[in-house]
Amino acid sequence: MNEPMLKRLSDLDEEALFAAYAPPRNPWLRVNFVSSADGAATVDGLSGGLSGHEDKRVFKMLRARCDVLLTGMGTVEAEAYGALLLSPERRQWRLDQGLPEFPVMAVASNSARLDPHSSLIRDAPRKPVLVCAADAPAERIAALRNVVDVIAVGEGSIDYPAAVEGLHELGHLQVLSEGGPHVFGELLRAGLVDELDVTYSPLLVGSGPTRIAGGPEGLEKTQEMTLAHALEAGGNLIARYVRA
Repeated sequence: MNEPMLKRLSDLDEEALFAAYAPPRNPWLRVNFVSSADGAATVDGLSGGLSGHEDKRVFKMLRARCDVLLTGMGTVEAEAYGALLLSPERRQWRLDQGLPEFPVMAVASNSARLDPHSSLIRDAPRKPVLVCAADAPAERIAALRNVVDVIAVGEGSIDYPAAVEGLHELGHLQVLSEGGPHVFGELLRAGLVDELDVTYSPLLVGSGPTRIAGGPEGLEKTQEMTLAHALEAGGNLIARYVRA
């Protein structure tokens, strides 16, 4: 494999930044997180305290690159997600690549706990996707079917391999997940993560906040990753790791 690229983010224009994150194949699943230097995923329960202008540039570019953005219901609520929108420049980039003008938002909730009247759905430029367990309350799923595509797989909890396959069947081959930690942990345990993009913020948070990968169990076997590049920006280290 080529030597990893080590540069300042400011040295990359938009074309070079998009190229630096080009996925090597279809399908591809990448996860994007921000972490403190000592491993915390949040400050006061939110990731915003770790994030700044520099990593938001990469954050927004990754959204523009994906077919679908998969995020857990807890993160949607905690971070007050609205409709998945893009700047005019990034919408034009997608059109120039032959992609739909906007990617699709997908929300993972075991119990289908998604408000059909939320801004995330109401203001969405493309129909969102609900990923839930097959035995989620039927009345909740029925109330959502007219406004979202539903992937209902797994008993008691989401079957993530089947869920990702369902996204592929809808034509969403480039999957981006922004977590939260529980979703990342489930994707890791299922062996579905091809890429981890993580910004290390120059902050020390101390004990308490969760790590970027959560859940009740660790991995049976560690997954080896390769550093593709590292970008420095305002003291932040923005790393891209791909499956070895």
